Amino acid sequence: MKDKKIAVIRGGRSAEREISLKTGKAILDALNRQGYHTIDIDPAKDLHKRLYQEEIDIAFIALHGRFGEDGTIQGLLELEGIPYTGSGVLASALAMDKIMSKRIFNNLDIDTPKFAVLKANEIEDKLEEIEQDLIDDLGLPIVVKPALEGSSLGLSIVKSQDGLIEAIKEALKYDRELLVEEFIPGKEITIGLLGNESPQVLPIIEIRPKEGVYDFKSKYTKGMTDFIIPAELEDKVYRNAESLALKAYQALKCRGMGRVDLRVNSAGEAYVLEVNTIPGMTETSLLPQAAEVVGIDFDQLVVKILENALED
Repeated sequence: MKDKKIAVIRGGRSAEREISLKTGKAILDALNRQGYHTIDIDPAKDLHKRLYQEEIDIAFIALHGRFGEDGTIQGLLELEGIPYTGSGVLASALAMDKIMSKRIFNNLDIDTPKFAVLKANEIEDKLEEIEQDLIDDLGLPIVVKPALEGSSLGLSIVKSQDGLIEAIKEALKYDRELLVEEFIPGKEITIGLLGNESPQVLPIIEIRPKEGVYDFKSKYTKGMTDFIIPAELEDKVYRNAESLALKAYQALKCRGMGRVDLRVNSAGEAYVLEVNTIPGMTETSLLPQAAEVVGIDFDQLVVKILENALED
């Protein structure tokens, strides 16, 4: 494969551009260390022209958020006939849309927190009425987040009625459709997966944010979150969480790699929150940390993801 020209696509136009640039830089460095022929492409700058001129053999997608993780770039690469890493158009679109993915989970009996959907055009001048309905249906605390954003952008965990309207307004800055769901007290965990039809389930990571909420700041500020690998869970709870993550990954028809976020309550019951089809890939990101525990170093992980892209 070292004779192939590999485009690392990073940056883009989403709110997660800076994170994508870091992910892509780490991937470029890993491939270059191993002697691969790489091309660095930012889709915010002449993507079509570069893909055509450079005669790319395979694309390593290192984009996060809209226009990269939502099936858009995947569709373009399909049209160009260029193989690419990660999930296809449908899986990418479904996983990016938290509401659609939760509806699929419910339909397939994959445990996920109860939720409601808010649309900007339907809630004008009705916020106070909607506020009470949400609390009656979902209780407190309550989670508010944009339907189509990643990296916890626009996410709030509301502990009292006073903060709910403000949280809704904040989330509406990022999307016109919101997911509001019940908060599951307990542990937050994440599970990485590698592969296509029969993916490898990586060790579970327990996430312990020091300020209580695993938001954008806690994710990307060094020292603000502790990670326990493997997670401290009873064996039965651990196995059930693994099973749920695998079901969620396969339900959306994910490929290549992914990371499933869950919460586990005090009774040991796990609930799927969402699936990330292009998780962070710096050397300190969660997927690489989990892979390291089972003997897959960062350079090996990058090549493994690349090889998955060429499997039928």
